[in-house]
Amino acid sequence: MSTVWQTYQSMTRDRSVAGQRVSTRTVRRILGYARPYRVIIAIFLGTLVVTSLLSVAQPLLFKRIVDDGISVGNAWLVTWTALAIAGLAIADAAFGIVSRWYSARIGEGLIFDLRTQVYDHVQHQSIAFFTRAQTGALISRLNSDVIGAQQAFTSTLGGVLGNLISVSVVLVAMFALSWQITLASLILVPLFLLPARYMGRRLQALTREQMGLNAEMSSQMTERFNVSGALLVKLFGRPEDESSLFAGRARRVRDIGIRIAMANRWFFTALTLVAALATAVTYGLGGNLVIDGAITLGTLLALVALLAQLYGPLTALSNVRVDVMTALVSFERVFEVLDLDPLVREPAKPRALPSEALDVEFDAVSFAYPTAAEVSLASLESVAREESVDSSGPVLHDVSFTVAAGSLTALVGPSGAGKSTITSLVTRLYDPSDGTVRLGGVDVREVARDDLRSAIGVVSQEAHLFHETIDANLRYAQPDASTDEVMQACEDAQIMNLIDQLPDGLNTVVGDRGYRLSGGEKQRLALARLFLKAPRVVV
Repeated sequence: MSTVWQTYQSMTRDRSVAGQRVSTRTVRRILGYARPYRVIIAIFLGTLVVTSLLSVAQPLLFKRIVDDGISVGNAWLVTWTALAIAGLAIADAAFGIVSRWYSARIGEGLIFDLRTQVYDHVQHQSIAFFTRAQTGALISRLNSDVIGAQQAFTSTLGGVLGNLISVSVVLVAMFALSWQITLASLILVPLFLLPARYMGRRLQALTREQMGLNAEMSSQMTERFNVSGALLVKLFGRPEDESSLFAGRARRVRDIGIRIAMANRWFFTALTLVAALATAVTYGLGGNLVIDGAITLGTLLALVALLAQLYGPLTALSNVRVDVMTALVSFERVFEVLDLDPLVREPAKPRALPSEALDVEFDAVSFAYPTAAEVSLASLESVAREESVDSSGPVLHDVSFTVAAGSLTALVGPSGAGKSTITSLVTRLYDPSDGTVRLGGVDVREVARDDLRSAIGVVSQEAHLFHETIDANLRYAQPDASTDEVMQACEDAQIMNLIDQLPDGLNTVVGDRGYRLSGGEKQRLALARLFLKAPRVVV
């Protein structure tokens, strides 16, 4: 069964990756991730070599126990050979456990390294990146592609080396025992490969279709099961239509699941049948050779045991390019995100903001929203669409004004006039196309990101709260704030009376996006968070 499963895993990979090319630079970059684990990888590969040798040693001991022990009545040899077989089985199991530990250590270590690096890099992307990238596609890079990448050093590398050693050692042993039976076994290999390749391609197509159908069903659940989606459904009174739509999608998922289950059954049946036929041929040909005295009974039993270890690794090696490219393409998809330069970059030599009160100055500022090619990746966007903002011309043109320190200024204008754009330029969510935005006389592009964030506080039009406690949401602005400071900020925002009435007080969980609170209460908590931060400039 392990042979059939090994073949199944290899043959059901997406073969379209085999036609892709991976640059030498990418390979060198991948090896750089393996460098911290080179000692562990060497030990891991060593355990695979030992495990492959041990698996071949046992059938040879079967031959010895039958020919030199049972056939001649040598009880002493039978006993000690049986103990040796048991010892090899224990050693094989022990090395298998050690190999799995090292494989997990390498794999999980690489997953941690890649995930943290990608997450940190995405965190430094401009807000324009998040307005275009599809959240699900981005999360997929952190999950599926990262896991696929780590397999290059675990299942793929280990599988290729282990299978290569196993096939080599098994073929040498089989040829040494009987070249006739070995050749007959190799002639049957195409019968093992053909159904595997055909059903593998069929399963690939069905699996891709299943993934698409599951994505549609999951997307509907994600949109309808959050507070905003559920509220929209209830307000417009269409729960029956939603249930009907979901049932249709769930029905298609059910149907494709049945088709995949039957295809899997045919796949395993075909491979098991071919393996059984190969065993029958070996017994038939080998049995006649035993009767003619060409080989011994022990030799025949050893050949049958070795045959069971031949077809799986041999089939997997025939698909090795697909296995390797699958892992390398996952690395490329991860690198695609890591190589996307942030639109707003940290200054090489940051300048400090003055210690006195800060004024805000716009000096001949023009701004045009960046294009998709500048801030995003096509593979991270759900569909190709036209720009939501015309990037051919500036949204702001030659804007100049000064907001004196300690003053209050309101921006008034129709929707789309650029009010939000101006606030985004002050906080450096974007950089101006032309002109300069200054804070305290210093170009904001020359100020370190942390210093700028500390100096400016923002209360957005829609107050966002995490699915955490009130206290955790407030401390997001000032993690080391004392309880007294938190409570004083709530008093200043006139939200303390509400908090006192809650059973858990500051430890009350606000729910997804703070929907357990009213719109006004969320705004007051956002103000309390701002007061706790105590910024020098408020937007």
